[in-house]
Amino acid sequence: MRLTLADETLDLSAPLTMGIVNVTPDSFSDGGCFASPAAAVARGLQLVEEGAAILDVGGESTRPGAGRVPAREEVSRVVPVIRGLAQATGIPISVDTSKPEVMEAAVEAGATMINDVRALRTGGALRAAATAGVAVCLMHMQGEPRTMQAAPDYENVVEEVYAFLAQRIEACLAAGIEESRILVDPGFGFGKTLAHNLMLMRGLGRLLDLGRPVLVGLSRKSMIGTILDRPVGERLWGSLALAVMAVERGASIVRVHDVAPTVDVLKMAAAVSRADGQ
Repeated sequence: MRLTLADETLDLSAPLTMGIVNVTPDSFSDGGCFASPAAAVARGLQLVEEGAAILDVGGESTRPGAGRVPAREEVSRVVPVIRGLAQATGIPISVDTSKPEVMEAAVEAGATMINDVRALRTGGALRAAATAGVAVCLMHMQGEPRTMQAAPDYENVVEEVYAFLAQRIEACLAAGIEESRILVDPGFGFGKTLAHNLMLMRGLGRLLDLGRPVLVGLSRKSMIGTILDRPVGERLWGSLALAVMAVERGASIVRVHDVAPTVDVLKMAAAVSRADGQ
C-alpha cells in the first residue's frame, strides 16, 4: 500500500509512526507544553530523532468539550511551526485541521497532508483539499467535539463507521481528489463509548475493505484510562498495547505522543510477522 502526498509517495509496506505536535493551550494530554513556535519545532525535531515518519501539527484541540478557534488564530499557531519543520526536516508534515483557510495556509507553508476530524465536511474543505493536491485523512466522528461524548449511539459501530468512510471517499473522488491520496481513520474516542471503541478495535480489519490505508489515533486516550485506571501521563503501556493490536489488524499509520517506544514495539511486531520459521 502506498500513499501519494504532494509530489512524493509514502511507502506503507511497514507500519509508520506519526508524531503529534500540538500547538494548543488546551489539548487533553499536552496542551500548553509546546505553545510557542520555537518549542513546537523543537518538539517536532525531537520526534523525528525518535523515529517519527510523519509529523502532525494541530492548532485547535478536538478533545470533548473543546471550543472552536477562529481560523486566523489557528493559522497563526500552525503556519510558523509547519514552515520551520519543513525547512528543518525532510519528512512529511500533516496539518490537523477542518478549516479550508487553515488547510490552504498550511499547504503553502509546507504541509503535504491534511488530517481532518470532520472528513472534509466543513464548507469549502473538499474544494481546498482537492486544489491543494496533497494527501487527506478522513476521520469518522459522531457529533461535534464539544458534544460528541454526550450520548453516542450505534446499532453496529463497525459497519456504520465503514459506511461513513466509504461515503466520504466517494465525495473526495467526486471532488477530484485522487484515490491514491486518501487514507481513513475510524476516530477512536470521537463520539464513541468505551464499548464502541473496543468493538471498533476488534473489527478494525473490516476497514481494509475500503481499499485505502488506515490511520489510528489511540495514544493516551480515555479508553485506556478507564480500563487501567490511569491518568493521562501514565497511559504509555496501554497505548503501546493498542498500537500493536491496531497494526496486527491492518493499520498502516499510528498517530502517537510517545514516538520512541511506539517505534520499538512496532519493529518487534513487524519482525514476528515477517518470520518464516526457518
